[in-house]
Amino acid sequence: MKPFLKHCDHNENKLSFKPLIITLIFIRLMKKLLKPVQTTCALALLTQFLGCDSQLPLNSLQPTISHAVLTKPDAIADETDPGSVVAGSVSASAILNRAQVPILCYHQIRDWAPSDSKRARDYIVPVNNFREQIKLLSDNGYHTISPDQLYNYLLKRSALPSKPVMISFDDSREEQYSIADKELSKYGFKGVYFIMTVSLNRPGYMTKDEVKQLSDEGNTIGSHTWNHSNVKNYVDADWVRQIDKPSQELEQITGRPINYFAYPFGLWNKQAVEHIKQKGFKAAFQLSEKRDQEDPQFTIRRMIVPGAWSTATLQKWMDQNF
Repeated sequence: MKPFLKHCDHNENKLSFKPLIITLIFIRLMKKLLKPVQTTCALALLTQFLGCDSQLPLNSLQPTISHAVLTKPDAIADETDPGSVVAGSVSASAILNRAQVPILCYHQIRDWAPSDSKRARDYIVPVNNFREQIKLLSDNGYHTISPDQLYNYLLKRSALPSKPVMISFDDSREEQYSIADKELSKYGFKGVYFIMTVSLNRPGYMTKDEVKQLSDEGNTIGSHTWNHSNVKNYVDADWVRQIDKPSQELEQITGRPINYFAYPFGLWNKQAVEHIKQKGFKAAFQLSEKRDQEDPQFTIRRMIVPGAWSTATLQKWMDQNF
């Protein structure tokens, strides 16, 4: 490294800056460029240098270096070069600037009952409506993608098929296996199933064998907690009971890692995001709220498909929302 300052010479009086100013500059540069011990040594040398001639005038110092180039250890790879971007190094702003992929969210797929309230029907899609919606996607040239494909698109700039769409299902309902999966399979589509493990093997819900079959067929299995409680209220052991244990159970059922998570009710906060990241998930999905500006990868948006929507309405909202 070239010296920052000219060597002290009692016979030389060609220097021009104030000692105080150059000392402050020197200290700032040393703190950025050197380790603490090295900085201390460098300051000792500077002190010796300043003491070389206590009779020098106030304009007696002039640096011989005019610019220092600093490289941050956590510098992000050049975002204009796809080959330079690796997982974990892409910026939040780069993810936010990527075009959003339409992600649909379904819950119950069954015909309405007289006892179903108007609010409940927002989460219940009649069977024929669902069939028409999936056919619409196929007829209009959509291609389903997996969370892994979405992850690679957002963080590694991997290419996606034309007109990509993700079709996701929450809460482990039995008809997601018996109706939805079979309907998707007609068109070569794959789905994403976020499983609430407390419901497995219960009436009206999937069995463990059905979850495994979905996984074996190439669908993605994700976590939706143990009993669908709000992550914003978790404390201490809740994270183990609601996050760790369900993931472990799903891994045992499928024989595959559980890399993706969906927030119950679509609700989240900063604390929840940090915990989900620490648990090793690659990404997490909410509903239609604005993505977090610092962690968009863990607040990916989805759109609930209400039961009353026609195919035209679905297409309209897909175009407007993403």
